[in-house]
Amino acid sequence: MGAAGYIAPRHLKAIKETGNNLVAAVDPFDSVGIMDSYYPDCSFFKEFELFDRHLSKLKSSGAGIDYLSVCSPDYMHDAHIRYGLKLGANVITEKPLVLNPWNLDALEKAESDSGKRVFTILQMRYHQSIIDLKKLVDEGPADKVYNMDLTYITSRGNWFYTSWKGDINRSGGIATNIGIHFYDMLNWIFGDVKKSVVHIKSHDRVAGYIEFEKARVRYFLSINADTLPQEILDKGQRIYRSFNLDGNEIEFTDGFADLHTESYKNIIENNGFGIKEARKSIQIVYDIRNSIPVGLTGDYHPFAAKSIAPHPFGWQ
Repeated sequence: MGAAGYIAPRHLKAIKETGNNLVAAVDPFDSVGIMDSYYPDCSFFKEFELFDRHLSKLKSSGAGIDYLSVCSPDYMHDAHIRYGLKLGANVITEKPLVLNPWNLDALEKAESDSGKRVFTILQMRYHQSIIDLKKLVDEGPADKVYNMDLTYITSRGNWFYTSWKGDINRSGGIATNIGIHFYDMLNWIFGDVKKSVVHIKSHDRVAGYIEFEKARVRYFLSINADTLPQEILDKGQRIYRSFNLDGNEIEFTDGFADLHTESYKNIIENNGFGIKEARKSIQIVYDIRNSIPVGLTGDYHPFAAKSIAPHPFGWQ
């Protein structure tokens, strides 16, 4: 579900590389020619009702699907997960699994009632640099608390603000839409949150401080190219990732290409990440989304001081 979306090709590749077959896909937009490279015989629908009828007929004939992959907009995930469970399928869902923590409680019951599983993609947990860092922290002094600056800038054009991604009610905002996997990674490595402060929050960026059990983290996430460091702009680049731990840069720019395939492999072996694993990061981004920014006070990320540009369309 969501075959024309940005993330869909990674799922198509993962389905192919794990030796599985895609029998049906749905999206209100029909720019899905990418499927020719993977599954040219896949049945495609623009209307959910026809997609549902097709899958229902397959189920009735004894050829029902085993998994439903949900790549639809964030605010639709909860409904589409429920649909997959009712269909009798396990569900693989792009992050965020859902937007609100309480949605997880109801999904746990629906999962239990169906006898099927709900999985989510938390691919950073399979990145070798992140695995190595977790090992370092786990095997290090039990009382050591690290200091980290996390910076992630991925430039987006004006189209972003007219899409569902630019609507906080549908995407969850910047922290959720582009940051959920980073918060999951931090929680996975450094333990539970002890304190969270939001310094800056707007339509194109969010900056704050989170104190975990084993780390004090200053973060800055942005989709505005004007927030890029000058040396990155001089190179003509539009993405900047920095993961600085106690003054040392952790390299994780590369190594992302096959992480969805790795996620699918583990899911098919019933070792994937489910509702339980997703819960803490969803709570983190929910709290950020509903926090009142305190401004440039306390221990804030240096990039937080960058001037905030007005919304390109004048919206608040």
